[in-house]
Amino acid sequence: MERRDAMDARATLIILGLCVLWGGNQVAIRLSNAGTSPMFGSAVRSLVAGMLVALWALLRRRPLLPPSGAWLDGVVIGGLFGGEFGLLYLGLTFTTASHGVLCLFTAPFFVAAGAHWVLPGEPLTARKVGGLLLAFAGAITTLADSLGAPTSAQVVGDLLVLGGGALWGATSLYLKAVVRDRMTYTQTLFCQLAVSAVLLGTLSLLLEPRFIWLRTPGVLLGLFYQSVIVAFASYLVWFWLIQVYPVSLVSAYTFFTPICGVLMGGLLLGESLTGKLLLGAVLVAGGMVLLNWPANVPRPAAPLP
Repeated sequence: MERRDAMDARATLIILGLCVLWGGNQVAIRLSNAGTSPMFGSAVRSLVAGMLVALWALLRRRPLLPPSGAWLDGVVIGGLFGGEFGLLYLGLTFTTASHGVLCLFTAPFFVAAGAHWVLPGEPLTARKVGGLLLAFAGAITTLADSLGAPTSAQVVGDLLVLGGGALWGATSLYLKAVVRDRMTYTQTLFCQLAVSAVLLGTLSLLLEPRFIWLRTPGVLLGLFYQSVIVAFASYLVWFWLIQVYPVSLVSAYTFFTPICGVLMGGLLLGESLTGKLLLGAVLVAGGMVLLNWPANVPRPAAPLP
């Protein structure tokens, strides 16, 4: 596979398209939550995407299961991944898609802060501290916007999704500090999906009395979008991008995702785009720019959106 040292027009268009897809993921979750319980919907997403990844690996003749010395790593990253999406789906039953995407994409905040302590080659710099402060201010502004909601449930939803962002950051740190090159990206993605499907499915059986109560086109479309478009297709394209192009350059463009998510929540779901919400989007996006923009030395693999 030919590697390139700079972003070209094709790569830029692809990553911007991925940002639009990822920004719409919270909208899709809100749609599916209208007819399915949150843990069940998240388990279905992981199960369907995991089966598609297994089929893709079989057709491409690529190893699917982790090597013998990395089984525990597979369970850990799958558990963190499942926890992240369990909190995300549950949180989005209380808060809006616009708030959800902003709270989730504070994950680079947790990655940069944690990397200072667990990754010797990634200390905090003035630029990163500025990014952390902007991302934190964006999260606080988003929470402040929830205080004006009719009920306090939206604050609870925001905090749950923030917890999901923290687990996303923990997954990224574990992949960088522990897993590294012990698994291929296909094995990593399959472990995340397979373990999370089992974890979330078990929690759904234990905690949720009802799994499905509506089978409308919107609910089915939401599940299809999350499973096939995002968790399967877009993640494989993402991994291809960071194999061919410098990951530091590719990840720098992901700051468009929260902006796309906020706008799509307003346009597709009719969510209120308040001044505080738009300010929070700008602050979070600005923090991501400072945290992800490439320095002189290429950085290790970026977190999976």
